[in-house]
Amino acid sequence: MKTLITGATGFVGSAVLRALLNAGREVRALVRRGSDRRNLQGLDVELIEGDLTDVGSLKQAVKGCGSLYHVAADYRLWIPDPERMYRINVEGTRNLLLHAAEAGTERIVYTSSVAALGLTSDGSPADEDTPIHPGDKIGHYKKSKYQAEQAVLGLVREQGVPAIIVNPSTPIGPRDIKPTPTGRIILDTLNGRMPAYVDTGLNIAHVDDVAAGHLLAYAKGKAGERYILGGEDMSLREILAITCAVAGLRAPRIRLPHNLILPIAWLMERWAGVTGKEPMATVDAVRMSKRNMYFSSRKARELLDYRSRPAAEAIADAAYWFNDNGYCRGLPGLKKKG
Repeated sequence: MKTLITGATGFVGSAVLRALLNAGREVRALVRRGSDRRNLQGLDVELIEGDLTDVGSLKQAVKGCGSLYHVAADYRLWIPDPERMYRINVEGTRNLLLHAAEAGTERIVYTSSVAALGLTSDGSPADEDTPIHPGDKIGHYKKSKYQAEQAVLGLVREQGVPAIIVNPSTPIGPRDIKPTPTGRIILDTLNGRMPAYVDTGLNIAHVDDVAAGHLLAYAKGKAGERYILGGEDMSLREILAITCAVAGLRAPRIRLPHNLILPIAWLMERWAGVTGKEPMATVDAVRMSKRNMYFSSRKARELLDYRSRPAAEAIADAAYWFNDNGYCRGLPGLKKKG
């Protein structure tokens, strides 16, 4: 039977798609009408048009599929219409999994996020069991992913839907065509738009390692369990320094206090409301940056045999890809990989 994947045109989804094809799977991808399909070029995959808000397309997509990788999500830290994000991330996820189960799908991997998990009070790495406090759910993206994960857990518990949950940390690497908010940090650094930094930290993982973790979760994971697919905890200053080292640039040395950035982000959001263009900084992003978002992948390593390469390799691969695909300007120090 076929494997259905959602989000295959996107960053993480395209990596999962390639991992599935490399494993010899016959894959069908649910893609939005008019979506950017550069990440699908040259790949042997059946396409069916639809989206997570179109129940009819979901019913058609799951027919004859024995497995499902639900990777698609609306991942933005600023959105003019938050309700649409909830319709996609929460209601769309619930409807897709229900229809997949009704169609006889035997195993489902749902791509959640560490955004749905709690954070420790002392900045140490959190895990799948870290309690969630109200202050952990900042912004509509985090709230929608938390609600979606709770919906999936409810379907597993109450209706026996065979869903395994993976929680990627901060994927970095090639094919970030949009780019994602984290990819934007790398790209802005390469293009000289990151002259300073704030004190924060992220868990950086190579997107291809995260994709491999999806297949491991399918093979070895348990329905209703969550598995963090992460990599290496790094401060933002370290991330920027590695990015600049790859490109032969000077790393930013100015540290800005969060409270100085907040009013600037607020003004950027107000202007974005006029122009409709995503702001460079958002209030939610600044608020989130006040805490280190560090995570442990111990559970996935021990139970799934998940492995991750050094974060520096993920950052370098992202930088090379952005440069090779015309996202960067005037970077003679950034040579093509290989």
